[in-house]
This record gives sequence, C-alpha cells and structure tokens, in this order.
Amino acid sequence: MKKLFNENGPLPEFPRDEVRAAISKGIQQAEEQTKMSQVPIQMKRKSKRKRKPLLYVASAAAAFCIMVGSAAYVSPTFASTLSQLPIVGSVFSNSGFLGLKQASEQGLTSTIGEKQTINGISVTIDEVLYDASNITVGLTIYSEKELSDYYFGAGPDFMINGTNPEVSSGGYGEKVISPTVRTGIATLEVKEDMPDSFEMGLTLEGKEGEKLEFLVPVKKITNTIYVPVNHQQQAEGIQLDVSKISFSPSGIALDFKATEKGTIDNAQVGASFIEFRITDQNGKEITSHSGGGEGHFDKGVWNFSSTKSFDPISEDVQKLMITPYLMLPSGGGGVQFDKNGAETKIPFDPSSLKEVKFQPFTVEVPKQTK
Repeated sequence: MKKLFNENGPLPEFPRDEVRAAISKGIQQAEEQTKMSQVPIQMKRKSKRKRKPLLYVASAAAAFCIMVGSAAYVSPTFASTLSQLPIVGSVFSNSGFLGLKQASEQGLTSTIGEKQTINGISVTIDEVLYDASNITVGLTIYSEKELSDYYFGAGPDFMINGTNPEVSSGGYGEKVISPTVRTGIATLEVKEDMPDSFEMGLTLEGKEGEKLEFLVPVKKITNTIYVPVNHQQQAEGIQLDVSKISFSPSGIALDFKATEKGTIDNAQVGASFIEFRITDQNGKEITSHSGGGEGHFDKGVWNFSSTKSFDPISEDVQKLMITPYLMLPSGGGGVQFDKNGAETKIPFDPSSLKEVKFQPFTVEVPKQTK
C-alpha cells in the first residue's frame, strides 16, 4: 500500500491558510447557489418529444469536516481543489416547482444516477417522476469548458420501449449553477395509452455534434386519487368535456377534450387555447403549470385534448372552483404537416379569435387526499 507520508519523519505541516480559504469560498458558493435555487426554471415548450445521482447541498460544517480531515493526510492543494467544486442540490427540490419538490422529498421519484461523458461534457440523469400528467426528468450537466445556453437545444428526445410516442408535447428548462455546471428539467406529457412502467430512452444532441443516449426504467406513482368529473358545457361554438381530475403529492392533473368547427388550413380556433383557473373554497388560486396538447381535424371539426397540471393542494382544501377560459395569444403562428410529412406554415390571424365566457364548476376534494 502506498504511504502518503514518511511514518518516521515529521507530520506534514497543516495547511491552515489553504483550508481557511477553501472554507470561505465554499460558504460563499453555497450562499450564492441557495439564492439561485429560489428562481424557478424557465421552461421551453416543444412538441412530439420529451429526464439523477441525487445530489445535496453540503452544509458549511460538513465541508469544514471534509477538508480538515483530508488536509492532514494528503497534498495541501486538495483543499483548494475542493473549493473549486460546484455545490449542486437536488434538481427537483431546487427547481422552484412545489409538486416536484414535494414528490422528491417524499421519495416518490426514482433516483437514476446514470452518467455519460463526451468531449469533456458529462450529463447525469438524476431523477425521474412519472405521475398522472407528466414524466419529468431532472439532469445535471458538467463541462470542462464554459457552456453556451441550451447547448443541448430543447432537451432530450424520448422513446417508450424503443418507439417514439405518436403524438405528445412537453418542455425543457435549464438553471445555470456556474459557467460550467447547469441543471435541466425535461417533461413529456402523459397520454392514456402509456404503460404504467417501461424502459425510457433519452437522446441528447449537442451543438458540436455530441450524442448521448440513455435507457432508464420508469414507473408511475401509485398514490394518485382519480376523481371522475364528467363536466360538459358549450360556449360560442366550443364543446368542452372535462373527464376527470387527479390528486397526488406531485400535484393536480385535469383531463379535458374540446371540439370546434373549422377548416383544415386553420388550427388556431378558440378550442385550441383553453386553460383553467382553479381556486379553493377560500378563493386562493392553485398555481397552474399549463401543459401541452394535441389536436386533429376530422369531418369539419377540430378535436383537441390535453392534461393541465397544477400545484398540489394543502390538507385543508375541501372544494375546488374550476373556471375554463381562453388564453388568447397576441402573436405567433404554427406549422402543419400532411400525411407525407410535408410542412406548411400557418400564419397568425388574430381576427379569427374572440373571448369566450365559460361557466365555472366545482369539484369536491376526496377525503383520502388529506
């Protein structure tokens, strides 16, 4: 066994200055990153796509013990090396999303820890949550050199048991921890035909041609309560059908479908912009995280479906007031694909859209959620 110092000679001098400097720098980093962790990740939405070792922020006291204990037996440069290591907390816990934080802290997420490195860039798939509305993946990116924003574009592409989801939407957001470290959260909207457990493929492609492929097991959480709603209403030519709502520690998921007459060359009808506002019996609004959706045209009618996500509710909530509304855009446009994959751009026409007033309805919160 290799000896770290001469047993018969004097002990190496304790690197007091280096240790103090390392501790000071480590505390400063922790304070800065704690502040950063309060800023929610900004999500980029994308369609037909869509992510831990679980890491924790080391306290100043823990860092002190590690550095002092190590410095007595290894090179004095070790302390300064430690001070350069970034401190990264749990991706979900520090995301700013209450549902992800609560699910992670209650042990509902799957800790993965699969890591791959290419061209000096390491990506670790940290943790995965599969609930009633989304499959959410937390990842950490380390690089030897400074990374540009969204180096891996709109995040990973998803596969389910080796095949692409037919139609789905999701999003991707990043948080910069340091010039060479960032965390990311990717989502894939859950569809009714998805299995409760499967092998999920993830592919990331970097700006310099890097390609990282992962295969991780995912399993849907079981402590979800589904409440049939079966609420229907018509307003200004829009038929709205809210089928069910679910409650879990990771949040609320609301499933609905909407139809409206239109033409094949214009998918920008009112039914495509439906959102929901939810408040409890005291008027407190439950934070919405929206959600993607899908639509198709059939016999003169546009058909849309989606699952909208909201924060989890507290134990004192007894009743929810749900108000549908249209979140009309001020600009934009779209892209339409025919059966051969040919692309047609859809210009934005604000004159075809108007406000629609829907009737609110209530849902009783089941006692099992409390």
